[in-house]
Amino acid sequence: MLMKMKQRTIIRWLKRIAVIMTILIWVYVIYSFLKNPAPFSELALYCMGSTMLIFTLLSAAFKGLEYWEQQL
Repeated sequence: MLMKMKQRTIIRWLKRIAVIMTILIWVYVIYSFLKNPAPFSELALYCMGSTMLIFTLLSAAFKGLEYWEQQL
């Protein structure tokens, strides 16, 4: 019982860390695009693609953690 509670707490913190890291990576990527001297219309495709990729990876990690949590 105590072990399951510790594992659930660990999973909860891993979810929070994953979300924070994802948002920080996304902000860094968008900031690097905004520093680029090219017009935004040329960078929009890269912004959309990187956003989709970053948040897809977050969703996959989150689903994996939820699956692990359900197995307890």
